[in-house]
Amino acid sequence: MAKLTFGTTEENVVTREEFPLAKAQEVLKNETVAVIGYGVQGPGQALNQKDNGINVIVGQRKNSKSWDKAVRDGFVEGETLFEIEEALAKGTIICYLLSDAAQIKLWPTVQKHLTPGKALYFSHGFGITFNEQTGIVPPKDVDVFLVAPKGSGTSLRRMFLQGRGLNSSYAIFQDATGNAFERVIALGIAVGSGYLFETNFKKEVYSDLTGERGTLMGCIQGIFAAQYDVLRSKGHSPSEAFNETVEELTQSLMPLVAENGMDWMYANCSTTAQRGALDWWKKFRDATKPVFEELYESVAAGKESQRSIDSNSQPDYREKLDAELAELRDSEIWQAGKTVRSLRPENQEVEA
Repeated sequence: MAKLTFGTTEENVVTREEFPLAKAQEVLKNETVAVIGYGVQGPGQALNQKDNGINVIVGQRKNSKSWDKAVRDGFVEGETLFEIEEALAKGTIICYLLSDAAQIKLWPTVQKHLTPGKALYFSHGFGITFNEQTGIVPPKDVDVFLVAPKGSGTSLRRMFLQGRGLNSSYAIFQDATGNAFERVIALGIAVGSGYLFETNFKKEVYSDLTGERGTLMGCIQGIFAAQYDVLRSKGHSPSEAFNETVEELTQSLMPLVAENGMDWMYANCSTTAQRGALDWWKKFRDATKPVFEELYESVAAGKESQRSIDSNSQPDYREKLDAELAELRDSEIWQAGKTVRSLRPENQEVEA
């Protein structure tokens, strides 16, 4: 395990150099990894493990879209693809990758198959951290840990196929066998992590829920909408408003920030842009920080998790969700975005 130093703070990290794939394969050679759920994270994690030579099987409800997708992805019924209970029985490591709501519903079934020495693997700290709400309390004689890739399952798979790795956090909640550390790191490498940094279940879910509601999705959509609406109200066209709000950021600037950092971006833009950014960034920080404080406290108090559980369990949840998503999809900003994306050179047909 290596140390990363950030000022006066040190973090434990594991890299692929110190824990290569060959070591992960050795650690997992006698394991059967059962990936339960083939929705958001399941396909990327299962396929990456499969390509990395791990004995991985998928457990999914038969005659579902996800079952059919697993078949298309090369998993074979009766060999590497099973109904959920059969996969649970066969697996020595249970990768519990269903949605939070589905994890709660299936938990009594999963619990029956957690025999001594098995491992229960999560990619999210939700079920364990909020166990008073979820009822997910594992038996004491199994390992419990998580690997949380810092991105979608689609990104995990895409970067793996590009020969890259997506950074992940890891945490151990329960070490019943004495081998939890090697098991969790081996799985982290096998699913395609770039490097793994240490956390715990509570910190993972607190940061994850804050990030999803904050800069990763909720906040960024709110900021996009606010700037777009202001530009449109001042007479700018949809194309101009969208390009200045979203397209330039996502297509031009963010890749450079990812590669070099925001400090580099500030040092390498026009003097006019530089002056404006330096003058305004602290105003945005000061305006939004109280909202982030409120958000974090709501997460820590269990309000966000309870709201998620309550809303997801409603019989009309899917209809209400579809209506909310339609409102977003049909808004002018994202209709403009659809048109702008279609005009990118890579999406244009060029006559020979």
